[in-house]
Amino acid sequence: MSQPTSTETTGRYLVLLESGSTAASVRELDHVAGIQVASTTDTVAEQIASSDGLIFHELGIALVDATPDQLPGLNRAVDEPGPVLAVEAERVVHAITATDQDADVTAVDESAFTWGLQAVRANLSTATGKGIRVAVLDTGFTVAHADFVGRTVTTSSFIPGEAVDDAHGHGTHCVGVSCGPRKPASGPGYGVAYEAEIFAGKVLSNAGSGSDGGILAGIEWAIANGCAVISMSLGAATRPGTAYSAIFEQAASRALAKGTLIIAAAGNESRRPGSVNPVGHPANCPSIMAVGATDVQGALGFFSCGTVDAVGAVDVVAPGVDVYSSWNAAPGTKRLQGTSMATPHVAGVAALMAERYGARGFELWARLAQTARRLPLPSTDVGAGLVQAP
Repeated sequence: MSQPTSTETTGRYLVLLESGSTAASVRELDHVAGIQVASTTDTVAEQIASSDGLIFHELGIALVDATPDQLPGLNRAVDEPGPVLAVEAERVVHAITATDQDADVTAVDESAFTWGLQAVRANLSTATGKGIRVAVLDTGFTVAHADFVGRTVTTSSFIPGEAVDDAHGHGTHCVGVSCGPRKPASGPGYGVAYEAEIFAGKVLSNAGSGSDGGILAGIEWAIANGCAVISMSLGAATRPGTAYSAIFEQAASRALAKGTLIIAAAGNESRRPGSVNPVGHPANCPSIMAVGATDVQGALGFFSCGTVDAVGAVDVVAPGVDVYSSWNAAPGTKRLQGTSMATPHVAGVAALMAERYGARGFELWARLAQTARRLPLPSTDVGAGLVQAP
């Protein structure tokens, strides 16, 4: 069994299955471990919470509740020919937030657009994101927010006992950055892809935490709904030299093959300049685009994780310090910072590119990297550079 990248686990397990082998996998899990699983293309929170086993059909991954007596059978199945390829403990994940620091945004005129929109040149682009579906997997969304009246918003909760409405605020902020308005009732425009179709999946609770299974359920839902972009400002801290999740890597690779690009926050565990921590889970997977954060001066956020070894790399950066966006409580907007805020900037730019060029999957990744503005900073910290709207 592969070791998890986070010390917090749920007691359940993720099982990577051979692509296109759902029926055989159901039989194999029952045969080797006595685990009976269901296959679904419309996963709901209650199924995740209560089932002994559930297969995410689009991803070819099962979430199982295995007893100590069943684990040896699962592990043996990995080593033998058959549809079971890997087993990992399910991790606990969190909304990625950073402590406050002073940032001088007065250097940029934000009367019309936030400094973040200006930095990625979204305010100069004629692309709007129209016709592109963007999934934001987070703490949900404040459905009744006044700035989103008339927008197409599809929601689903993968947290047992909690509606999609966002009592935390983090998800509403990220939805605003990626797909919020350009002409809100008050304040500057703050949304990159302001005409994109929003898919808000609640994979983190109102307390800001969730699990791998909930994230995979959200990814499955987004793929099934034809989302070109998935934005995930969440994760778990990792230790240097710890392997990335083979199961999330396969999920992301399979998503790319289906035309869905997953973009995730690199993490906020660094304390620069003295300490740089590695990219967190699941952003450290090679097939997930990992995003670092910059400030209004073009410097790296002190919290932004970086490339410290052969596991996990920052791919691009985006504005992530003192970012103004929608919020779940009065007055309806707030400034936050973190690689969480940088990630939806990249997701929004990806939506603009998807509209402009018809790009999906690998091509969309390549366009984001190739058109990023090079920065006078180490590539280990900023990857290809600051993303730029088409």
